[in-house]
Amino acid sequence: MALQSHLFPSARRILFLALVATLIGFVWHPGLRGADSATQATDYSLATNNGEYSSDEACGVCHPNQLTTFQRTKMGPIVMTAKRNDIEEKGCQSCHGPGLSHVESSGDLSRIIRFGKEANISLESQSAKCLECHENGQRQFWNGGMHESRGLTCGTCHNVMDNSGDSTRFIDPLTQNKLFVKSSQGEVCFQCHKQRRAQMQRSAHMPMREGKIACASCHNPHGSPNPKLLQASSANETCASCHAERRGPFLWEHPPVLENCTNCHEPHGSTNPQLLKVRYPRLCQRCHIETRHPTTPREDTTRFVFNRGCLNCHSQIHGSNHPSGVRLQR
Repeated sequence: MALQSHLFPSARRILFLALVATLIGFVWHPGLRGADSATQATDYSLATNNGEYSSDEACGVCHPNQLTTFQRTKMGPIVMTAKRNDIEEKGCQSCHGPGLSHVESSGDLSRIIRFGKEANISLESQSAKCLECHENGQRQFWNGGMHESRGLTCGTCHNVMDNSGDSTRFIDPLTQNKLFVKSSQGEVCFQCHKQRRAQMQRSAHMPMREGKIACASCHNPHGSPNPKLLQASSANETCASCHAERRGPFLWEHPPVLENCTNCHEPHGSTNPQLLKVRYPRLCQRCHIETRHPTTPREDTTRFVFNRGCLNCHSQIHGSNHPSGVRLQR
C-alpha cells in the first residue's frame, strides 16, 4: 500500500505535464500563425462560399487598373476573352479562386487567393495554381526539380500581371525578350547565378549579350531529367545542337572530346580564345605529359608554342576522318 501511494502522485504529475505540453503545442502550432493562418482563413472562406463565383466586371469595379493591364498581357486575352476551357471561363477567378464572398465582404483579402509577397497560400500552392494549366511540355519535370526543391515558385521569375508589350516567348534571345517576366531572361537567372553573370562579361563568351541565344537555349529552368537542367541528354548533345560539325562520329576520335566538351571549354565565358579553360599548349599538356615532345621546355618562338601551339600541327583536334589522321593532323 505504501508503494502504491508513492506511485500515484508521480502518475498525476506525468499526466499534468502531458496536459501542459499539449496546450503549449496547440498555442504555438505553426498553422495558427503568419501566412498559414491566412491560408486557413482563405480555405475556410472558399469552403463556406460553396465555390460561388463573381463576374469579371465586379473585379473591375475595385481593380480597374489591374484589369486593364492584365488584358494587355499574353495571358489576359486568353483568360478574359478566349475562355477555351472550364478553368479559363472563370476569368480573374481562374487563379484567385471563387470571389463572391470576397465581393460581398467589401474586399476582405482573406477570402481570395493572393500571390507574391502578400500571398496567403503556401509556395507549393502558388505553383500548383499555375500548373493547373501549365502542367505539360517543358514544365512536366517541375515537381521535384532543382528549382522547385529550393523553394522557387512560378512568381519568382514570372510576373503575370505585368504588361511588358509584345507577346514573345521566354526562350527568345536576351535583347528581344518581352514576355511577362520580371526582367529580361538573363537578368532573371543572374539574380541567383551571379558567377555566370561575371563569366558572360569575359572576352570570350556565349553570344547572349548579342541576343543570339538565351539561358533557356541550353537549360530548362522548369526542370529536366538531364544534368545541370540541360535541354539535351548531355553536354555534348547540347553543344552539338549548334556546333554540328563537332558531333562526329569520326574515324579517329579524340577521347576528351568524345567524353565531354567541358573538359577543354568553359561554356559560359573565358578569358582565353574559343572559351578554353587554359591556353595552348598548357591545355594539351594537362593530358599529354608522358611521351614525345609535349613536356619538353620550349622557347616562345618555337613551332610547338608559337601561334596556335599544338594546333600548328594537330589541327583536327576534335577528330579526323582522314585515313592518315591518327595524330589528328589531317
